[in-house]
Amino acid sequence: MASARDSIRKWAFISGFVLLVLITQRIDLAAVVGAEGQHFTLFQMVGPLAGAFLGPFLGIATVLGAEILDLGIFGTSFDLITILRLTPMLFAAYYFGTRRRNSGTVVPAVAMALFWLHPTGQQAWPYALYWVIPIGISFAGKKQNMFLRSLGATFTAHAVGSVLFLYAVPMDAGMWLALIPQVALERLLFASGIALSYLAAHALLDRVADLFGWRGFLRFDRRAFLPQPSYSRAGKR
Repeated sequence: MASARDSIRKWAFISGFVLLVLITQRIDLAAVVGAEGQHFTLFQMVGPLAGAFLGPFLGIATVLGAEILDLGIFGTSFDLITILRLTPMLFAAYYFGTRRRNSGTVVPAVAMALFWLHPTGQQAWPYALYWVIPIGISFAGKKQNMFLRSLGATFTAHAVGSVLFLYAVPMDAGMWLALIPQVALERLLFASGIALSYLAAHALLDRVADLFGWRGFLRFDRRAFLPQPSYSRAGKR
């Protein structure tokens, strides 16, 4: 009986998430430099949530399925750029969905190496230093902090997307270097949006849980948003 209820809840969330993807993919935020007709959308702020609520691997599958459904429904062409843009959010969902220490270090590290191996990337090497951020957050065990986890997730997506574009889209080193200030503002905005979206989703799901008597279903963890007190050994009793 409990298993059946869990399945209903899971599919209810997946259905709601897919609907959210279809809506947020229609709201453009900024143009993607070097890719004519491509835009960052509000989806950048909600995509990683699937990893948090469904776990990293089911979250990845849900994000991918929602992205493909969006392409199919709205008739977007399956050109190279569109296909490449499906990938970064999958890694963001994985980063956001895992809390284990060091679980988010490999992908940004590999992305840095691939960026610096490319001739253009070698000339624009400071650009890839942004990807130290998700590595540091994960390595330091700070993924319990929701904003930092959101920041790590969006920079993981940025790392994957940047490397794919580097190898697929001709851009000179000057263009990459010119993007550095824009990336900082863009990713801080996305991280804030992810954290706020998580807060809103948790509050909504709490209401749904109370309405249907699903106690303990996706309860809101305030520790992810509030600083935790530290206690010295001398202060313990």
